[in-house]
Amino acid sequence: MPWWSWLVIWVVLVLALLGMLAIFAVVLFRKLMAAGRELSVLADKAEVLQRHSDALRDPPFHSAVFADLAELTAQHEQDKAERAYARQARRDARVRRGKLLTNADPTQFSHLTKRT
Repeated sequence: MPWWSWLVIWVVLVLALLGMLAIFAVVLFRKLMAAGRELSVLADKAEVLQRHSDALRDPPFHSAVFADLAELTAQHEQDKAERAYARQARRDARVRRGKLLTNADPTQFSHLTKRT
């Protein structure tokens, strides 16, 4: 094999390496640009959350030890009434769904019993 064939082989290999590095550089640049765009979107969302963080924060804790007994009793009775109302609403919804299931028209399913 002549000496210039080795030169051609090495030139082709170096050009292939440079081409591959260029392609990798372009792909990496595109990924970095996409990451930058996503980072700016994330920063915008973080800013919105920061503005609304006061609404998301728990109310300050107040000990019931120093509260008035009448106020605590009234609050407890109010909470019990709200829970009872919600429980009754759930029960009414279950009864309504049950009546829909038990009072279904059986003729609407007659096509299932026909033999072909």
